[in-house]
Amino acid sequence: MTSNLRIDGSRLWATIHETAQFGPGQAGGVNRLTLSPADGQVRDWFRRACEVAGLTVSTDDLGTQYALRRGRDASAKPVAFGSHLDTQPTGGRFDGILGVLAGLEVMRTLDEAGIETEAPLLLINWTNEEGSRFAPAMMASAVYAGDYTTDEILARRDAAGVTVAEALQAIGSVGEERVGARAFGAFVELHIEQGPILEAEETAIGVVEGGQGIAWFDGSITGFESHAGTTPMTRRRDALLGFSEFCLAAERIALAHGPSAVATIGEATIAAPSRNVVPGGVAFTLDLRDPRSETLDAIESELRGSLDEIAGGRKLTSEFKRIWRKEPVPFDSAIVGAVARATEALGLTSRRMISGAGHDACNVAMKAPTSMIFVPCRDGVSHNESEWASEGDCTAGANVLLQTVMALANRATDETGAAG
Repeated sequence: MTSNLRIDGSRLWATIHETAQFGPGQAGGVNRLTLSPADGQVRDWFRRACEVAGLTVSTDDLGTQYALRRGRDASAKPVAFGSHLDTQPTGGRFDGILGVLAGLEVMRTLDEAGIETEAPLLLINWTNEEGSRFAPAMMASAVYAGDYTTDEILARRDAAGVTVAEALQAIGSVGEERVGARAFGAFVELHIEQGPILEAEETAIGVVEGGQGIAWFDGSITGFESHAGTTPMTRRRDALLGFSEFCLAAERIALAHGPSAVATIGEATIAAPSRNVVPGGVAFTLDLRDPRSETLDAIESELRGSLDEIAGGRKLTSEFKRIWRKEPVPFDSAIVGAVARATEALGLTSRRMISGAGHDACNVAMKAPTSMIFVPCRDGVSHNESEWASEGDCTAGANVLLQTVMALANRATDETGAAG
């Protein structure tokens, strides 16, 4: 019976570490920036591995790879699953990679068992989820969702001035398929949690119900440069002190809207810094996240009010500009339910969760019924070479993915009782 089918955990584990050879990091992780030579190598490996598994592989004009396993009903929309193979400069072996390679393991397992699903299955390696070389993050899936055009993305440049189009050409990943040409019957993404909750609660699986809303801001505080030795403290217009006060205000405001709200000032630059000059300007970024739109609105309003008050009290000027916002994304209840049922049938512990990080699934959800599966990662660490997930947890997540996609691919015939 297909309900007793399990993936080969040892093979999945070996595959994860095999692909770490493409762009090895300095401390045991992976440095595989999107569309780099190392990314080209892992893409070539992925194509060969999929073809050996009997899959038909194609590439779209942003380099996203699609590996198709045919079903009995060729007219049915495929059940899609996957993630990404690119990493941060100091990335680990699991972020995104687990979702793609577990998907490959699902395909291998079905092939070995001689199982044919009713709907086709489609494994996807999305281009540039991380966004560390080219902005925005989740680039290809954002085009799929209609947030950008292909031409807009092909013209984006990295820090060296290389365009996405040039980088695709350099590694031979320019495909003939148009982004968005494929419609999915469903999409499921397996991923490490990238947070500490599952491990702390000793829970095997996170059944993901949606993604947080995200708002990004660019801000600046302007004062007046003056001599550090001759300007009395009471007469200073110190931009750095104003910024420091705002940092604490941002923390206080986010905590007041807890426990889910988070605010992060990830970049700050003093204009023309010098050890003996009172800082005259600070530019900064702020990342704001919460699962509720109304909370994002409220925090933004409070941040603006606080910054105005701080600047006024210190005789400074300020700017605070929202440069991007993505609304919270609820996942499809039917797909969430399929993940939950698969987890329960496997006898695994689980909890419902909201994703704190952005994922390709959050974009795909705008076009197709979607959910995600989370597994624990050690200490909740990700985007770091020490990122780690256990073999047992990776295997458990892959088995949930296997059972979920089989159920989704056969659900039409199961509901009618015609076959399956």
